[in-house]
Amino acid sequence: MQEIITKRFKESVESKQALLNNTGLTILMSEMAQRMIAALRNGNKIMFCGNGGSAVDAMHLAAELSGRYYFDRKPLNAEALSADNAFLTAVANDYGYEKVFSRLLTAKGKPGDILVGLSTSGNSQNVINAFEYARENDIITIGFTGQNTCKMDPLSDYLFKAPSADTPRIQECHMLVGHILCELVEIDFLRDTAIA
Repeated sequence: MQEIITKRFKESVESKQALLNNTGLTILMSEMAQRMIAALRNGNKIMFCGNGGSAVDAMHLAAELSGRYYFDRKPLNAEALSADNAFLTAVANDYGYEKVFSRLLTAKGKPGDILVGLSTSGNSQNVINAFEYARENDIITIGFTGQNTCKMDPLSDYLFKAPSADTPRIQECHMLVGHILCELVEIDFLRDTAIA
């Protein structure tokens, strides 16, 4: 039992060290944050989507922006497309699970919005369909995947590939990067004095 615990800690540290050693990552994250800030300041919103653990991560990150992260500031327009169980089950039943995110994006998305898709494989069909819709409708796409080549790669305007092929390590990296992005966005909005 202790061997497994030690092994998983080491793997997690190794994946984070790989992020730290990736000199291009800070530039990419700065560009992502600036794009998110610009979208929000222009009256657009940030939407997140994913399946399973990534669905929960999507809800978590949306809540960090729409609620608060470190500081009191005005709520930001962010939501997770995976949060409405009634919608998800109705659309999955009537149209197929692969359409749950693209259908909701059709209702809620507008040009200039941002869609952040989290998929450890990068091949989740419902996320792919949403990214395809986004591309056709001037919605900016930010992909969070694992290290392997995947279908989300060419559909992502900005792409973060976690340095792992192991689902738990990928998700840990997604949340680390996601949290830092939330912090960068929040810092910018602290300039505004209105607190709700």
